[in-house]
Amino acid sequence: MEHPENSAEYAGLQVNSGVEQPSIINPYLKRNRFRRRELTAAEMVEGIVKGDVTVLSQAVTLVESVNPDHQAKAQEVINKCLPYSGNSIRIGISGVPGAGKSTSIDAFGIHVLKEHGGRLAVLAIDPSSERTKGSILGDKTRMEKLSVHPDSFIRPSPTAGSLGGVARKTRETIILCEAAGFDKIFVETVGVGQSETACHSMVDFFLLLQVAGTGDELQGIKRGIMEISDGIVINKCDGDNVDRCHMAATNFRNALHFFPKSESGWMPQVLCYSGFFGTGVKEVWDMIYEYIDFVKANGYFGYRRNEQSKYWMYETINEQLRLKFYNNPVIRQQLQDAENTVLAGQQTSFTAAQKLLDSYYAHLKE
Repeated sequence: MEHPENSAEYAGLQVNSGVEQPSIINPYLKRNRFRRRELTAAEMVEGIVKGDVTVLSQAVTLVESVNPDHQAKAQEVINKCLPYSGNSIRIGISGVPGAGKSTSIDAFGIHVLKEHGGRLAVLAIDPSSERTKGSILGDKTRMEKLSVHPDSFIRPSPTAGSLGGVARKTRETIILCEAAGFDKIFVETVGVGQSETACHSMVDFFLLLQVAGTGDELQGIKRGIMEISDGIVINKCDGDNVDRCHMAATNFRNALHFFPKSESGWMPQVLCYSGFFGTGVKEVWDMIYEYIDFVKANGYFGYRRNEQSKYWMYETINEQLRLKFYNNPVIRQQLQDAENTVLAGQQTSFTAAQKLLDSYYAHLKE
């Protein structure tokens, strides 16, 4: 478009067209230049066994994917990594939100890497929103020392609707981490209640974090998560809170006498420590190693891992049956009609569910 200033009425004034503006995109940039080549299952296993954390991260992402094609490849990777797994201490860390789980893991991890060496993997589970289905995945920011340690690997994962305070694929991720040479594995839960105890079914030692002054003494003798704990530690034992922590520890020790003896024969210990100041961390690790030596000596260590493998086999069956049911085309067509009849009061929830199951079984026979 010509400039209006160049018209005859503006004699003596000349405006040049100027230089054509270049594109904001670099013409020499190749679009596929930075595209990462997709590794095969064999290449992925080779990288994991060599301890390559980049390949390990890719494998964990593959395992967590809900894409059926990805799942087939993920299972192949897991099966090939299985012979290299099992040589680690798996520690589950749970407690109420705000008990200091992430801060404690940072203190525990730095201590064990400094005193005992080896490599540490932290599987931090973050709750997913029921509304947006998203997760912050910010636990790593509270592990300031571990996040920059060369011998640590921190992997935040969303629960994605899974119950029990752990992600659906945490069990498989543990196998991959063990194959990568991590001999100590922390599984941090989202902060579970008294009934959500799935984390216990995938670890060797279940550590429960408590804080003093958060409830009455009756909370200490309630069944659930207290019953399955192999050790109880009371965090934030510093400053003016020391006396309250020791009083709470005494209450918990008394409460443990009301519980039946565990299958392992181990009597859970109750300790006080400060994750912020790092005091009492050595005593916590001494307790963990004492427990591991105890259960390995009486054979419970291997028995518990076998029971866990059997448990997750049945859990996988249940999950696959549920997915097959809801992804069935016949059920998809009938589900909305059944829902409408229940909401209209034309049939009960149990009757509608039974009819859907009968329809599913009939479809399988065809």
